Amino acid sequence: MKHIARKRFGQNFLTDKFVLDAIIEAINPEPGQAMVEIGPGLAAMTALILKRLPHMHVVELDRDLVVRLEKAFPREKLTIHSGDALKFDFGQIPVPEGQKLRVVGNLPYNISSPLLFHLAEFAHLIEDQHFMLQKEVVERMVAEPGSKVYGRLSVMLQWRYDMSLLFIVPPTAFDPPPKVDSAIVRMIPTRRKLACDGATLEAVVTKAFSQRRKVIRNCVAGMFTEAQLVEAGIDPQTRPETVSLEQYVALANLLRPQS
Repeated sequence: MKHIARKRFGQNFLTDKFVLDAIIEAINPEPGQAMVEIGPGLAAMTALILKRLPHMHVVELDRDLVVRLEKAFPREKLTIHSGDALKFDFGQIPVPEGQKLRVVGNLPYNISSPLLFHLAEFAHLIEDQHFMLQKEVVERMVAEPGSKVYGRLSVMLQWRYDMSLLFIVPPTAFDPPPKVDSAIVRMIPTRRKLACDGATLEAVVTKAFSQRRKVIRNCVAGMFTEAQLVEAGIDPQTRPETVSLEQYVALANLLRPQS
């Protein structure tokens, strides 16, 4: 029986063989690696990965798709975690000694940002991530200071990852086709993460971008003085989207309690 894509789960199934092959080549799965796929859907990508790996894990919310996966793959090939990826503990997946987890998936557009932030909590356990996302989201993720789409998502993810947009995927590659272009993003947890408290940085960045049309001095009024902005190397008259990750980290570090 044909599975009808469910809008509430944000389901758009990738069907284009050329695109699927390009994604697998970008991921380059190798035997012995621990890999988990988020939202395997109809298992188009899962099946290709399992041609290269003896075993992998998947996280799937849709119970109907879980049943399909159970029928399609033996347990020794595929471990299925039935549940919500937003609540899933990625630290529970066993990983060979000396290795880290590889994460892949065609992420539902309706939960992409929350899911990326959830996964960031496990960045220290992850080798890399390859995701299909809405192109607009990927452009925000990799945006540089000065870009119109540079914002909270850019700063918080760039603090944790080195990221690159690999290639664009048109709507025609899916069934049903989405209304927007998609893109493949590679995310590698940074080996040179700037020292900073994550919650503090999040608070600073959220406040800074809450009124992005105003100058940074007005955006963070009550949190920082003009003198503190200058101390962090920031022109108080500049706008939030021109402030670099390093400068936001410098601001957050000014809020550290003095011992």
